[in-house]
Amino acid sequence: MWIFGSKGESGFGASSTAEEVTNGINGTGLTAIVTGASSGIGLETARVLALRGVHVVMAVRNTETGNKVKETILAETPNAKVEVMELDLSSLASVRTFASKYCSSGLPLNILINNAGVMAPPFTLSKDKIELQFATNHLGHFLLTNLLLDTMKNTSCEQEKEGRIVNVSSMGHQFANNKIGIDFDKINDQASYGPIRAYGVSKLANILHANELTRLFKEEKVDITANSLHPGAIATNLIRHHAFLQGLQNWVAKYFVKSIPQGAATTCYVALHPQVKGVSGEYFADCNKGKMSSFAKDSELAKKLWDFSLKMVNP
Repeated sequence: MWIFGSKGESGFGASSTAEEVTNGINGTGLTAIVTGASSGIGLETARVLALRGVHVVMAVRNTETGNKVKETILAETPNAKVEVMELDLSSLASVRTFASKYCSSGLPLNILINNAGVMAPPFTLSKDKIELQFATNHLGHFLLTNLLLDTMKNTSCEQEKEGRIVNVSSMGHQFANNKIGIDFDKINDQASYGPIRAYGVSKLANILHANELTRLFKEEKVDITANSLHPGAIATNLIRHHAFLQGLQNWVAKYFVKSIPQGAATTCYVALHPQVKGVSGEYFADCNKGKMSSFAKDSELAKKLWDFSLKMVNP
């Protein structure tokens, strides 16, 4: 449980919880997709959005686990609107299938929360022969977002409401702070693979993706915002591949690591709070605007990533 830090300009800070930052907000009439909603901050994000009246679609790899989470949410909030759909972000075919089913369902889409991710596994290739962290953390979300954009645009126009895209990044993007680290053409190079650096590249990509979306939305005059965020250091199973780090996390968690309700706060704040209306292309931390690295602010790099990603998903 994080106990340090003061509140920022928003009135919230590191110790704020997802329920606290959404207190009094009525999300009835809004529909949101949350990826990776079966555990950790994704689960808490889905639970709190549903608590506030949002129709939540949990996009999860394991639907059996997802349905158990859905039952738990409904037990707490019987009137909640929650659905479970299968989505494996490491598979481009799975992303296309999910998007096709969603778009043909007739459901609107106001909020897209790109939350799911993996952290620093041994070198692994996805089903599409792409380094797993880049494939899951960025490329799957990139394709998913692109395939759902028309639905988001139509929803925004028909309901006259602002759409919001939220990319959950991390401070890990700071690890991609050298030219080698951001050479996207080398993501599949096992010889130069470093799990932490590769994680940093994927998290940097989350920020660049949101920034390029912002530029495109402004150019098209579309009422959709795109922001990225750092949820904070959280006690979840994300570092399960590293026994030492997990042991260290368990030791310091009660003093310096956020709880899951605190970790989901920034996501829920950016997705739902009226203070964020009209705000786009920003990087949030502790429910306040944060600072991006110089690479994260690089518009040319964002465009380069966009073009590279398009080629990867449409070979």
